[in-house]
Amino acid sequence: MHPDTSRLIQAARGAVPADTVFTNAEIFNPFTLTWVHGDLAVRDGIILGMGDYTGITEHDLQGGYLVPGLIDAHVHIESSLLTPGEYAYLVAQHGTAAVIADPHEIANVAGADGIAFMLSERAGLPVDIRYMLPSCVPATPRDIGGAVLSAQDLAKFKGYEGVLGLGEMMNYPGVLAGDSEVLEKIGLFSIRDGHAPLLSGRGLNAYVLAGLQSDHECTRLDEAYEKLEAGMYIYIREGSTERNIEELAPLLTEKTAARCCFATDDCHADLLLEEGHIDRCIRKAVACGVAPELAIRVATLSAAERFGLADRGALSPGRRADFCVVDDPDRFVIKEVFVAGREPDSIKRTSGSALPPSFRCSLPTREVIRIRGKGTARVIGLVPHQIVTEPLMIECDGETVPDTARDILKVVVCNRYGTGASAVGLVRGFNFLKGAIASSIAHDAHNVIAVGTSDSDILSAIAEIIRMQGGMAAVIGHEKAGLQLDCGGLMSTLPYEEVVGQIRSLHAMTGLMGGIEDPFMYLSFLSLTVIPSLRITDRGVFDVERFSDVPLFS
Repeated sequence: MHPDTSRLIQAARGAVPADTVFTNAEIFNPFTLTWVHGDLAVRDGIILGMGDYTGITEHDLQGGYLVPGLIDAHVHIESSLLTPGEYAYLVAQHGTAAVIADPHEIANVAGADGIAFMLSERAGLPVDIRYMLPSCVPATPRDIGGAVLSAQDLAKFKGYEGVLGLGEMMNYPGVLAGDSEVLEKIGLFSIRDGHAPLLSGRGLNAYVLAGLQSDHECTRLDEAYEKLEAGMYIYIREGSTERNIEELAPLLTEKTAARCCFATDDCHADLLLEEGHIDRCIRKAVACGVAPELAIRVATLSAAERFGLADRGALSPGRRADFCVVDDPDRFVIKEVFVAGREPDSIKRTSGSALPPSFRCSLPTREVIRIRGKGTARVIGLVPHQIVTEPLMIECDGETVPDTARDILKVVVCNRYGTGASAVGLVRGFNFLKGAIASSIAHDAHNVIAVGTSDSDILSAIAEIIRMQGGMAAVIGHEKAGLQLDCGGLMSTLPYEEVVGQIRSLHAMTGLMGGIEDPFMYLSFLSLTVIPSLRITDRGVFDVERFSDVPLFS
């Protein structure tokens, strides 16, 4: 309960004035999916209600459409390349009031210290960042990065301000096997997120029975319906490369909206600045035929109720005065944003802090990344706008790749934690004609990963990452562009405007390579061993269906 509830009651009764009355607005009600013309009163950052109120100040919204602050149901802040503070100031401009974040990227690099860092950064921001503790560090028992977090390690964070529950349980084989450590983690919290791409039938039943409640990995409508029918919440994802709204939009009806939320999962800062955050999800859903009122409900009340955030999600008495003004429900362009009844510009912007890079990578030699042998090779096939990959079997001679004519490029992973391990695989879908890119963002162990059209450019790009002690680099011969990620090798402490500028320079360089859009985001997922089908680690090629390492040549 609010510490000044008694005073707020008097203000709601009209016995004392409100701080601010927002007048002449079309106010959205997510409970009834309707718009009501009226005034909204706020005191001490709390909504008093609609009606005829007197305020110390008045703010005429001139007929603007007033909606609750937007909520992202699942995001990895690290994927924005920004520290939490910079991320918050960027997405607040797009009407976002709260995000449910899983810090498993920094946890894989820095363990419990990484979680503590992210929690320490949440105070005083214009966005309320709530955390789901990372359940899978490492992602699989063999993909050890910078840390291993047990159930006991996670239990130490129970009761911390800002901690909501257990983050996405990616180790679904462990769940189905009844692994005791996995089940102990699930038992820590009553709110638990799932992660089970394409899991179906009895396997899905077992996964839900074990206590997992949501999924953000649905890429097909039938998959989403089956999981919804099994009792799961469905987070419809629209990230930089994982774009699922178009396929899943028919899922959203008045009957299902309470069990659906929007999630961005992984978005670089440039996309957030240029196209938006959850507001972008609403626009995309409306463009795909979803009624604006349903889309807004999914982006507000549905997410609030999913996570038990009873103080937000609607513009009703007693809730936080976090809201935004849009020009029109169909267009959904943000005109004004208010945090606790104030414009976010009034909240002081602080400079980002950093964690040590934990970077001990050595540059492999040409001989190490040489591919010996020939025959039918396992080639990772990119799938446009998805993070699943296609398992291709292609005749190759190791001495003739990279092969730009057939779009078969080398992908190299180098361990960043001092083991000296490196491995090489093959990938199709980048469409590079020249050059190479490399990054210290390689889900989830976050080793150094590189792809390119020549060994010399691949090694040069990796060398740039080592020189920066973490970052993203693009190389064409002697030309180079880069973004240093000085916070754990995952985030930059620069202001978001500068980070976006450097991302644009990287994209300008990759544009000269003739490749796909957002190549760094695709690259970062090539090592994620919990998403079908083929992946690459510092051990070599990994088959997710078999859940085991496999040889490059069959």
